[in-house]
Amino acid sequence: MKTCLTFFISTLILSVLIGCNVDQPTDVIDSNTPVESTGALSGGDTTIFSESSHAFSTPAPNLSADALEKHLDGDLEFEAVFVTAPAEVNPGLGPIYNNITCINCHVRDGRGKPPAVDEKFVSMLFRLSLPNTENADTGQSPIPVPGYGTQLNNRAIYGTPSEGTVKIEYSEQTLTTADGTRIHLRYPDYTITDTYKPIPENVEVSPRVAPVVFGLGLLEAIPEETILSYADEADVNGDGISGKPNYVWDVVDKKYKLGRFGWKANQPNLLQQVASAYHDDMGLTTSLFPLENSHGQIQLKENLTSPEVSDEILDVVTFYVQTLAVPARRNVNDPQVMHGEQLFAQAQCANCHIPTLRTGVLPGVPSVSNQTIHAFTDMLLHDMGPDLADNRPDFRASGSEWRTPPLWGIGLVQTVNGHTNFLHDGRARDLMEAILWHGGEAEKSRRMTMQMTNVEREALIAFLESL
Repeated sequence: MKTCLTFFISTLILSVLIGCNVDQPTDVIDSNTPVESTGALSGGDTTIFSESSHAFSTPAPNLSADALEKHLDGDLEFEAVFVTAPAEVNPGLGPIYNNITCINCHVRDGRGKPPAVDEKFVSMLFRLSLPNTENADTGQSPIPVPGYGTQLNNRAIYGTPSEGTVKIEYSEQTLTTADGTRIHLRYPDYTITDTYKPIPENVEVSPRVAPVVFGLGLLEAIPEETILSYADEADVNGDGISGKPNYVWDVVDKKYKLGRFGWKANQPNLLQQVASAYHDDMGLTTSLFPLENSHGQIQLKENLTSPEVSDEILDVVTFYVQTLAVPARRNVNDPQVMHGEQLFAQAQCANCHIPTLRTGVLPGVPSVSNQTIHAFTDMLLHDMGPDLADNRPDFRASGSEWRTPPLWGIGLVQTVNGHTNFLHDGRARDLMEAILWHGGEAEKSRRMTMQMTNVEREALIAFLESL
């Protein structure tokens, strides 16, 4: 029954996607302009022309029928709700966890946000570790906190204590631009509370909101040599930007590999990223991570099913996030947007947020292979200064370094997710606040933005909202 239903849905969606490609909206692309010359095809052949709330959660339009069926199988598993064992369907939740399903963090495959006052944590979590007493740039993985591991699990199954929760308080600082415009930045302060046992005073805490999950297969398909070509750790060219790669442990191949995913590029591939999310966020074991996330703690329960998430489920969920479509840019020929794009380049934002990259071949995923994409990232680590620092090293990433996040789709976050919270902890309440939080290697870009006129800043934001 499931196979027949999946085939029917696959055929229906495929026909709709084909129809969408035939009739592209005129507000996205000028009919007299070659499509690719505008950079509107953000995801190459995986691009869709959608400005709806489903812009992040549509299958790539260039999938074969078989691939689309696998994608839809992965979609079902991505939305599966896990429960406490024993159970006939989706058992194994916890005993400590942050969420019960992937889709709760990545709502409509989009961006998470910090909770408002008195709200529960839904799409935000906190990484933990102990200080590395050696050189922070040794490439060492985070040191687990005894009794807590490397992530604070704020929920637990019935009769089991959670690890604790976090209280967020904000203070504000007002910046004044060169033309007298006042812009408010909010500074978050995090306090771990209600812990089930004492937590070390020197614990390192890193807040993380859930990132978007579309376009990830394209990023996985970018050749390593392409990414490394943008690295300049010693800043040989003297532009003040010294992006560097992270090298992280691959649990399958048992060796260090280039980090690509996560806020600090601490995962080497999407398979491990997915398995880590099951393990760390939901307390579910896999063949990659066979020990419970509560291993060695009092919350540990007997594992009735091992692994709790099969390799088949891991495979289809990984394929799902590899093959989500990328929404096209909008208003690319609008004069204000074009002016904003020029200002983006002049402010050296494009030195890290590389506009155009070419993917290589990703085995088993031909839809993302050999594509020209416009993700606006170099996939490298950059020092963003003390204000954005979490002071928590992660392999080669220091406490002030973060991976350049892709900007594609950033103008649709309000439509898809109903908010405009940006940066790794969602502290920025809009795109201008996000820009003005940039420091370190991006300090020059921040200062140049502060010197712009209000008209120029509006053009810069219009460009970002077109992505």
